[in-house]
Amino acid sequence: MTLPFFLFFSILTTVSTALPYGISYHIDCGTPTNTTDSFNTTWLSDRFFTGGTTGIVSEPLRFHHHHEKTLRFFPISSGKKNCYTVPLLSTSSRYLLRTFVVYDNYDGKSHPPSFDVSVSGTVVFSWRSPWPESLARDGAYADLFASFQEQALICFYSFATDPPVVSSLELFAVDPASYGSASIANNDTILVNYGRLSCGSNQWGPGFTNDADRFGRSWQSDSEYRTRVAGQNKVVAVSTRSSILGADQKPNYFPTKLYQTAATTAETAEEGGGVLEYELNVDAKLDYLVWLHFAEIEDRVRKAGERVFDVFVNGDNLTRLDIYKQAGGLAAFTWHHTVKNLSSSSLSVKLVGVVGAPLICGIENYALVPGDPSTVPQQVIAMKALKDSLRVPERMGWNGDPCAPTNWDAWEGVTCRMSKDNTALVISQIDLGSQGLKGFISDQISLLSDLVSLNLSSNLLMGEVPSGLGQKSLIHLDLSNNQLTGSIPDSIASSSLQLVLLNGNLLEGQVPDELYSIGVHGGAIDLSSNKGLCGVPSLPACPMFWKNGRLSTEGKIAIGLSSLFVFCLILLLVYIYIRRRRNDYDFALPHELTALAAKRNRYQRQKSLMVLEMESQHAKGLPSPSATQ
Repeated sequence: MTLPFFLFFSILTTVSTALPYGISYHIDCGTPTNTTDSFNTTWLSDRFFTGGTTGIVSEPLRFHHHHEKTLRFFPISSGKKNCYTVPLLSTSSRYLLRTFVVYDNYDGKSHPPSFDVSVSGTVVFSWRSPWPESLARDGAYADLFASFQEQALICFYSFATDPPVVSSLELFAVDPASYGSASIANNDTILVNYGRLSCGSNQWGPGFTNDADRFGRSWQSDSEYRTRVAGQNKVVAVSTRSSILGADQKPNYFPTKLYQTAATTAETAEEGGGVLEYELNVDAKLDYLVWLHFAEIEDRVRKAGERVFDVFVNGDNLTRLDIYKQAGGLAAFTWHHTVKNLSSSSLSVKLVGVVGAPLICGIENYALVPGDPSTVPQQVIAMKALKDSLRVPERMGWNGDPCAPTNWDAWEGVTCRMSKDNTALVISQIDLGSQGLKGFISDQISLLSDLVSLNLSSNLLMGEVPSGLGQKSLIHLDLSNNQLTGSIPDSIASSSLQLVLLNGNLLEGQVPDELYSIGVHGGAIDLSSNKGLCGVPSLPACPMFWKNGRLSTEGKIAIGLSSLFVFCLILLLVYIYIRRRRNDYDFALPHELTALAAKRNRYQRQKSLMVLEMESQHAKGLPSPSATQ
């Protein structure tokens, strides 16, 4: 793709207060603080970027606005792919994105870079060196309409060692139904601006006057794009200050000022003239949406039939228009057409008078760029988690979508393919051997359901092998020569692996029999140099009740039963002890009763002794006391 339509000047800014749909962003790339321009627009400090370095143009006094003087560039040390990931705070899903790019020899090398710019994984702008001198010095604005969900992903891809550059990024929320999005293109199609002209006027729009466009569109004078043919009638400009019925209405909110000026011809059709022609540079092999704007603003046309002209696009006579008949006087009228399979590098719009002179207020031309497929969202989540857990260095450029755009390589060390239903991209291989990685393997790797080969060998990875690393698709697994600990999860053994290299780690515990059987059935497996592994031939036997570096299920059951027996024995002893104490308390006599009983016993003994003594005296013939009396 060559350069789309750009505004080659450097006096443009925006007025965000006119937006009806919510949040807009104005990011001043390369600037550490917020600034406010002469139109009271707040430009945010540089943010949302993945890497790069700041710079300033060589001649800042030549530029009118602060956001045109600074820039962010992405050297090769930041990787070949760098992105701005801008969170969206508006409920709208459709946005106008505008970029400002300038070189102005900021690096003193006199070599403008070559690079591509993508939106949501689709290449939309292509900058190629050498730039035209005016472009390199003054810079250029470029814009497009695209749909985003939750965040806008704008990425820059460098050629060789060329560092991409960007000076500002702007996002404007627009009506989701704008430009017939439902009928002309699906939600994945991006409308890249290849021409937005205000006919019969000087340059105007946000930044040139105080007139605002609700969508932040920038309109350029048509004078440089008119086709001049020798002997052709003279083009004149007409204007009005009257209000225009139907302007600034949803869903497109075309500004009123667009319809208050127009280009027409001095000669009428009856006088042998009446031709207006424009030529816009385009890229071949793309479809284009041409949008034409009209309003009958000349007082001399007061009824239908007084101005009639034919509309030709690339030589094809597509329609005959009567503005007054279509909309009446001082009323906006639009007409659009889609050009299919354009084979040339230019697109022409020609108005030929039939009755009276032709008249036109504005022209818009958008390339309909089909969105490239992107990576399955769940796998994007997994890859970003791996980027963090593996501590992938910045130089590898793991930014944006892992697989898209398809005309660029995927993330370094990553191989992608189309999904089985051909609707998205999936991760099939990851090869990051000998990259000096010092992190761990995230559990999110289980989301890579199409992963066929994983090579993380010869790094310094720690932690355990994730239990989720057992995708049915996985065939080759090489985690050798790291510092992985723990046991080999059973999930790996249940996969379709044909090659397993886990040697040179700190793994321990019993090796699953299914994993060892890979080698038996023709595959290859290496578990050497793991002192703690056991349980299969060529490795030590595992201790009883010990498996996978921890107690086995049988060991846990044995310990549980032993603990239960000891617990029951303790309960029994406690019961006996308590029962004995209760018996002592229930049947022992109180101290007073014991003393009384002792006294009674002494009395009984004394009484018995007296009786024995009396009986003894009686036996000896002693008189009894009663006899004496």
